[in-house]
Amino acid sequence: MSKGAIMIISKSRRLACIALCILGATSIAFALDKPKDEVILTISGNVESNNAGGTADFDMNMLAALPQHSFTTKTPWYPTAIKMTGPLLRDVLAAAGAKGTVLTAAALNDYKTTIPAEDASNYNVIVARLMDGKPMPVRNKGPLFIIYPFSAHPELQVERYYGRSAWQLRSLSVK
Repeated sequence: MSKGAIMIISKSRRLACIALCILGATSIAFALDKPKDEVILTISGNVESNNAGGTADFDMNMLAALPQHSFTTKTPWYPTAIKMTGPLLRDVLAAAGAKGTVLTAAALNDYKTTIPAEDASNYNVIVARLMDGKPMPVRNKGPLFIIYPFSAHPELQVERYYGRSAWQLRSLSVK
C-alpha cells in the first residue's frame, strides 16, 4: 500500500470517528432531562424518552429550549390575525421519542381531540407558548396551544382542522 493510500485511510478513519462522536453527542443532547419547574405538558403512551416513570414531562423552559418557530394566522377564535410562537409539534414529539400514528390532546378544561400524527410532519403545527410575543394566560387559551398554520394552507381552513387545535393543552397521548 502506498503512503498516500495510508493517509487517505487514516483521514477516512478520523472522519468516521468524528462523525460517530457527533452522533453520540447528538443522542446525549436529546436525552430528556427532568423538569425543574412546574410540569406544563405530559406526553404518555408510546414514548421512549420518558423522564417521569413512563411519561415525558416538560416544563415551560424545556419547551422554550427547543427550536422556536412563529407564524401569523387568522383563526375562528380571534377577530384579527395572531402571531403564534413555540416549538413544532414534531420536535416536541421527537424530544419525547414518541412513536405512533394517533395523538390524543387533552386540555385543562377536559376538551379532547384526536390528531393524526402525520399532521405534525405534513404541516408546521406548533405547540404555541407565546401569542403576539407574550406568554398566554389560561384565561386567554394558554399556557399552551396546538395550532395549525391556517393562513398558509387554505385546505386547513375547515372545521376538521379547527377541531384538532387544542388550547389550554395539558397532555398528549401517543398511540
